[in-house]
Amino acid sequence: MSRAPRPAGAPERPGEAAGRPGAAATWLKASLNGARSPGDHPALPVTPLQLAEAARGARGAGADAVHMHPRDEAGRESLSAAHIGAAVRAVREACPGLPVGVSTGLWMTAGDTGARRAAVRGWETLEGAGRPDFASVNLAEPGFADLWKDLRRLGVGVEAGVWTPEGAEALAAGGLECERVLVEILGGPAGTAVARASAVLDRLDGLGVPGPRLLHGEEEPTWILLDEAGQRGLATRIGLEDVLHGPDGAPVDGNTELVRLARARLAQVDDRNP
Repeated sequence: MSRAPRPAGAPERPGEAAGRPGAAATWLKASLNGARSPGDHPALPVTPLQLAEAARGARGAGADAVHMHPRDEAGRESLSAAHIGAAVRAVREACPGLPVGVSTGLWMTAGDTGARRAAVRGWETLEGAGRPDFASVNLAEPGFADLWKDLRRLGVGVEAGVWTPEGAEALAAGGLECERVLVEILGGPAGTAVARASAVLDRLDGLGVPGPRLLHGEEEPTWILLDEAGQRGLATRIGLEDVLHGPDGAPVDGNTELVRLARARLAQVDDRNP
């Protein structure tokens, strides 16, 4: 499958301006921890120092950005300025210039949209080094439009998490600009993952939704969809948030190994589709 031509005047594809000599065209984000608990994998990063070390390893293996879920002192996911700022600052110190993003999953405030908005608005107290470059907002969760506006007022880029064709329709109806559209195929049978991804991507295109696409999966569909993203010339992601094993099913040491394996697979696709 060949890459779609870039429209006249459009910016370079993610990864083409990564600033690394010989950088692969496929832009790759490392999803460092997600909602997993430390017991899920011995290398799962939780503290700011652990996240910084994981980010450094991921960057060295070829990641173009990182996405993380900062935690409080008890290891619970948190949206508070104190915990977001500590994690973001630690990663920036370890990896200057690396784009850093966080989640805004509504489960972190037990489904309370008001509490989530209040927590995110609290990021205003963060100085530049402690404020994330971007944050993901799930279109399937209530309150996404208001949260979107709060993030933009803070100067934080928004990644729109779209799980289904209905999510694509909600994004189009809202008319909200985003830094990236995350086409996220969460679980389900691996054999239907590409078809499910195509349904979302086709609906986004049919509705004329602007913005670059990032395609990824979780658990069983992860590696299938990483390959599909490479074939389509789309950005993608990999990390312990998404999967705990390599494409051969063997357990991995951590995020660095996952990024290294992903970059090797994507390089094969890039070589076939210059």
